[in-house]
Amino acid sequence: MARPANNNYAAAVMVVALLVAAPAASAVTCGQVVSMLAPCIMYATGRVSAPTGGCCDGVRTLNSAAATTADRQTTCACLKQQTSAMGGLRPDLVAGIPSKCDVNIPYAISPSTDCSRVH
Repeated sequence: MARPANNNYAAAVMVVALLVAAPAASAVTCGQVVSMLAPCIMYATGRVSAPTGGCCDGVRTLNSAAATTADRQTTCACLKQQTSAMGGLRPDLVAGIPSKCDVNIPYAISPSTDCSRVH
């Protein structure tokens, strides 16, 4: 049981990170992205009807931490990598997390997002 929960947790965190666009080549690490977005897993898997306060706090923190283009591109790539490795995430819910948390990010959260074009 620990494995599915861990996979969903990691997937949700990565999805949220994509949405928020944080880490890149130096300031933020993929591990930090996952940690900040972990509270979003329950929403990203459809287990709760809205992102929690902790989820939105993580999204805001990550968005603020992604101060450079490199940070945002790194965050994007980390999220894409992590979400593709995990199951149970609902792409429609993941894509909507930033707006649900009143956070604007400079790209769409999608498996087709070209992270090299994120600025």
